[in-house]
Amino acid sequence: MVGMSETPAKRGRPRTFDRAEALTAATRLFWERGYECTSIGDLTEALGIKPGSLYAAFGDKKSLFKEVVGSYGRSPAGAFMSVALEEEPTAYGAFARILREAAVIYSDPSHPAGCLTITAATNVTQQDTEVAVFLRTLRNANLATFEDRLRRARSAGELPADARPRALAAYFATVIQGMSQRSLDGATADELNETVELALAAWPGARTPDPLPDGQRP
Repeated sequence: MVGMSETPAKRGRPRTFDRAEALTAATRLFWERGYECTSIGDLTEALGIKPGSLYAAFGDKKSLFKEVVGSYGRSPAGAFMSVALEEEPTAYGAFARILREAAVIYSDPSHPAGCLTITAATNVTQQDTEVAVFLRTLRNANLATFEDRLRRARSAGELPADARPRALAAYFATVIQGMSQRSLDGATADELNETVELALAAWPGARTPDPLPDGQRP
């Protein structure tokens, strides 16, 4: 019982829910553990909220994951491919920049290794085929974008007439996915860049101009 001269203890103010902060925390979890190994309990603990608050803010786990992937795709770690394809004037310049930036981004210790849309799919079970299809669709969309850029390059004379845009697009997509996996195994940016230069040696036709490194861009 509190005496008249005593002041009742003040309760701490409840933590306000920051949706952007919660999305960032969820992104890191899904990126580190993949979709299947990230539980609702893991998410609510990391976000500092109760399950009901999570469902109210984001819907179910699948809905939250899809929002995470969308947010990741707009971030520097997820958007660098589309930016390179848009900014580089030549197809070779675009793909060289994509691979070289992937080497740096995938091995960056400031965030989980690899690419979220690649690594999050590695442990999806049969019960969550919707998620697997969602991620596969995104990756195939990237492949189609690669192919379209290479077809335009062939039409413009950047590639030889006998170049095969579909096969070349698939080749670079495979290299990118392999680089993501190697970064999970501890590959450094230097090691990944060695892979990049070997991959670029397969480019059919002229390989100029070469894009400048980030620090030398005008």
